[in-house]
Amino acid sequence: MARKSKSKFDPEAFLAKADGGLTIARYAKGQVIFSQGDPADSVFYIREGRAKISVISAQGKEAVVAFLKAGDFIGEGCLTGRARRVSTARALEDSVITRMDKATMVRTLRAEPDFSERFTAHLLARTVRVEEDLVDQLFNSSEKRLARALLLLANFGKDGKQEPVIAKVSQETLADMIGTTRSRVSHFMNKFRELGYIHYNGDLEVHSSLLDAVLHEKPSQIKAPK
Repeated sequence: MARKSKSKFDPEAFLAKADGGLTIARYAKGQVIFSQGDPADSVFYIREGRAKISVISAQGKEAVVAFLKAGDFIGEGCLTGRARRVSTARALEDSVITRMDKATMVRTLRAEPDFSERFTAHLLARTVRVEEDLVDQLFNSSEKRLARALLLLANFGKDGKQEPVIAKVSQETLADMIGTTRSRVSHFMNKFRELGYIHYNGDLEVHSSLLDAVLHEKPSQIKAPK
């Protein structure tokens, strides 16, 4: 007798039914979720919206570490015994985020295999992303790094879905994200717009032609689509 297929686990529905240790809050665009140096006492789950993770050096320079979207966890470093936050999380757009205190998170991971599997998958995906970012920084030009960052922000290639419209992201933020200057980002953004890869007027729209260019062309040979 064929085994009945297991339905896909929905962490949002699961967390909605969890008993104790949870709070749900709305964050306005630009609002801080937690700050570098705060006590690391909880894990956050993005129900709606996006968040930016950044680190500030002793000299005051900000480096963007990641952009996270609905379905991602934030602040999982507290589970390793880290006492303080090593980064700042800020809402990139209006967002709804669930906060789970550390004790509840640990208990849930031990007691709920489906939730533990979902959380592990998130951690593995983040590890792969960090490795890809490192390779990107070491071997790719700033032009190709910007193209990849735009594609990641637009969610191209993720679970077969495409979300080409990105809430407004400043050129300074993009420059921090890929390790270059704002003027270089401005130059490449204008180039991408002229080639028809992107369109921006407030919000930013990324076209699939940019993905084709990155996949099939060398950075110096990116050409306008026919």
